[in-house]
Amino acid sequence: MPLENALAAETSPYLLQHKDNPVHWQAWGPDAFAAAARENKPILLSVGYAACHWCHVMAHESFEDPAIARLMNEHFISIKVDREERPDVDTIYQHALALLGEQGGWPLTMFLTPAREPFWGGTYFPPEPRWGRPSFAQVLNGIAKAYETDVASVAQSVTALKDALQRLAKPTAGEGVSLELTDRVAEHLTQEIDWTHGGIGDAPKFPQASMLMLLWRGYRRTGTETMRNAVKLTLDNISQGGIYDHAGGGFARYAVDRRWLVPHFEKMLYDNAQLVEALAHLWQETGAPLYAQRVAETIEWLKREMRQPEGGFASSLDADSEHEEGKFYVWSAEEIDRVLGERAPSFKKIYDVTPAGNWEGRTILNRLQHLELLDDASETELARDRAVLLQARAERVRPGLDDKVLADWNGLMIAALAYTAPVFGRGDWLALAEQAFAFVEQRMIGSDGRLRHSYRAGSARHPATLDDHANLARAALFLEEATGNAHYRERAIEWVDQVERHYADLAGGYFVAADDVEGLLTRPKMVSDSATPAGNGTMVEVLARLYYLTGDERYRARAEATVKAFAGDVPKNFFPFGSLLNGNETLQRAVQIVIRGRRGEPTTDALLAAAHSVSLPTRVLAVVPRGAALPANHPAAGKDQLDGRATAYVCRGPVCSLPITDADGLVQALRR
Repeated sequence: MPLENALAAETSPYLLQHKDNPVHWQAWGPDAFAAAARENKPILLSVGYAACHWCHVMAHESFEDPAIARLMNEHFISIKVDREERPDVDTIYQHALALLGEQGGWPLTMFLTPAREPFWGGTYFPPEPRWGRPSFAQVLNGIAKAYETDVASVAQSVTALKDALQRLAKPTAGEGVSLELTDRVAEHLTQEIDWTHGGIGDAPKFPQASMLMLLWRGYRRTGTETMRNAVKLTLDNISQGGIYDHAGGGFARYAVDRRWLVPHFEKMLYDNAQLVEALAHLWQETGAPLYAQRVAETIEWLKREMRQPEGGFASSLDADSEHEEGKFYVWSAEEIDRVLGERAPSFKKIYDVTPAGNWEGRTILNRLQHLELLDDASETELARDRAVLLQARAERVRPGLDDKVLADWNGLMIAALAYTAPVFGRGDWLALAEQAFAFVEQRMIGSDGRLRHSYRAGSARHPATLDDHANLARAALFLEEATGNAHYRERAIEWVDQVERHYADLAGGYFVAADDVEGLLTRPKMVSDSATPAGNGTMVEVLARLYYLTGDERYRARAEATVKAFAGDVPKNFFPFGSLLNGNETLQRAVQIVIRGRRGEPTTDALLAAAHSVSLPTRVLAVVPRGAALPANHPAAGKDQLDGRATAYVCRGPVCSLPITDADGLVQALRR
């Protein structure tokens, strides 16, 4: 039976965008692989995601073209993959593309043998030759001919890439990573900062939250003001730049320019999660209203536009609407005049609105010329103006929402909410986090007890990754700190046990994919952060926290083995290792806060509020009722309340503070 387009049976919004293409798209799986083997055709693997602008462009130019579709259907088995549903598949072939000397990205276009071995690839290909790139039709004809007539060259490429991919799964081990090396890394990063606009490097600029937190931790550890200033400058410009949606809240994925003015307009759940948590740390340190405002507005955007009816959070908002990138978000001066009336002149002055616009004749709202907030009365008026604009914008054609719920990205957001809610005293934010976590537990765990990666349309699908387990376990531990509910720690331990059972490498560290995932050419093992923190780095932090909370030495040993598994690579290229270095710092020098008391009692809650008021990225917080036992190896074991009052102990290494019974005293002890 001849193949037909099979994507109508999928749940991914990205795959469903292609269900009516004349291309005979198949989903990644055994049926497609069997067809390639049966017909002895190479596989054309196309990987993208729903919010990807250039994915839409290539789809419209090529995949909707009957002539291009005929070439694809005649010479290839074409497989379409949502990289957000199958990050394991995407990771393998992004690495293969990099080994070919090409810059990665999406849409990813790779050519594979029927055994899924890559031999050539690229990203976006235009319909006609341009920008020094061949047309997609030329690529298809050339690859089809090479596969048929130049078998030796294809085989040589397959062997070289396959061997190189196997080597990538074997990082360089070492004896560990010292905090002195981490300090040097942070110091070196300050030399890479753009001291005019913040961020690292030139355009395009990404928030790089793990790297910002590496610098922030360096400041909190060493007191080096340069590190503090680097983070503050960057987040000030991100918060006031066009990468932030000043009308509706939330951050775009990156800026295409050096100044953070022009965003790539898609909004991803993971960026907003990491930035909310980072901004909360800066607010704890500085009390600056800007950071509190951006946190609150972003969480309001999350509630309004990303929260799904059952409690989970959607993945992303598209960059495009009506086939134009950014159309939903930009303004003209005339529109601002019409909507705001007499308020328009003062608003336009602050938000860079001019008749000529600041991007392609239109205006991206920003405050880059006015980084500092105005007086309270003026800011209140501006907030009203933004609310009016948001209401007016609601009449426009909205960008597409990718409403699938991803376990790893939800873990990032749940952790951010659980960390931030006690900082600002927002029980409603904590409720959001608990509801999302409950959704994962109720909808994304299969009958076999195993976590699933993706949920949409009533169906939880695809094998969970290391990052799913690591991010959700971290979120669970933050929820326990915020609520005192022991169930969250129990669930974190359960997920860590699953990781040990199915993802662990005897050499140390963890593979991205489980040992029973079918159809993968190799099992990637990596510690490099991308737009999200690497699962191995997050696992080090999770294991460290569990060690300090339980006293179980196995968790420490696992964390140390993971750091050692990658330690040899850190001095070679430290830029992508932020989450590993951050997790290692928590392992080596956690600040343990033990509050002897009962939640809900005023004196205990006052000490808890004090503990949440200070930025301590390595904080491990436990509230222990009077008389209850701590682990025998805990430095506060045997210490109890002073004079029957709620009492805090701050422990660094094996040494604990004297008993502290007042909130101000605890704040002072934590700030030292």
